[in-house]
Amino acid sequence: MYFASFADLIAMNGHGIYVWSAYAIGYAVLAALIIQPLARHAALSRQIRQQQDED
Repeated sequence: MYFASFADLIAMNGHGIYVWSAYAIGYAVLAALIIQPLARHAALSRQIRQQQDED
């Protein structure tokens, strides 16, 4: 699939908005699936450390 210009690549014959929004949503979901568990782990670790310090 070759395009004559960068603008044609972005437009993708009128389907660009759907294609690029699908990529954006997909990458946002993947990022959330990575970031959310890491943040939850950090919060739980912090909470456990605080509880251990109180004892």
